[in-house]
Amino acid sequence: MKKILITGGGSGLGFELSKAYAKENNHLILVGRSKEKLEVAVSTITDKGGVADYIVCDITDIKSIDLLKSTLQMKYHAIDCLINNAGIGYFGPIEELSLDELDQMLSLNVKGTILMTQTLLPLINEKIINIISTAGLKGKINEAAYVASKFAVRGFTESLQKELSIKVTAVYMGGMATPFWDHSTHIKDKSRLKDPSDVAKEILAKDDGRLEIIIE
Repeated sequence: MKKILITGGGSGLGFELSKAYAKENNHLILVGRSKEKLEVAVSTITDKGGVADYIVCDITDIKSIDLLKSTLQMKYHAIDCLINNAGIGYFGPIEELSLDELDQMLSLNVKGTILMTQTLLPLINEKIINIISTAGLKGKINEAAYVASKFAVRGFTESLQKELSIKVTAVYMGGMATPFWDHSTHIKDKSRLKDPSDVAKEILAKDDGRLEIIIE
């Protein structure tokens, strides 16, 4: 039974990935800031016969990540896979982006991904999967800063692929019908967005060690 840690595992794509990987007889460790969401996610998985635990952690805070590492070492000794999934986006004309919104995107999307990888790397046996978005492949209207954060994660991931001996996969997917868009009017017709459950299943099906998984 492989131990798979997923950031942002309490909702959205992270939750769907957790359910998908749990069905493959893996032990899921869900990480996020909301204890309530994580508890619901774990209960959903275990009620269906899966194995899952959660650890509350703010991945933008190195002290919180260090505590996460200590907890993982104490309870599990090591993990087999880290899935860096947590992310946030703010959209609109670049001149309207607030400093707080910029800081949040860079802190969570970029710094959080780097800190999690750097800190937990000694505990990872097999692979890292970075959930990036198609925003890491091309520029988009009214997404300049968000795209910049995703290009940064893409560069980080491609560098890890050359640097590390373990497998590192970049995942690029389009918009999904998740709570990610709850407070945004950037996408007018959310009905055209992909079901995150379908995206999670496709990621699982293509998780074979390849460098890139692209889901349009």
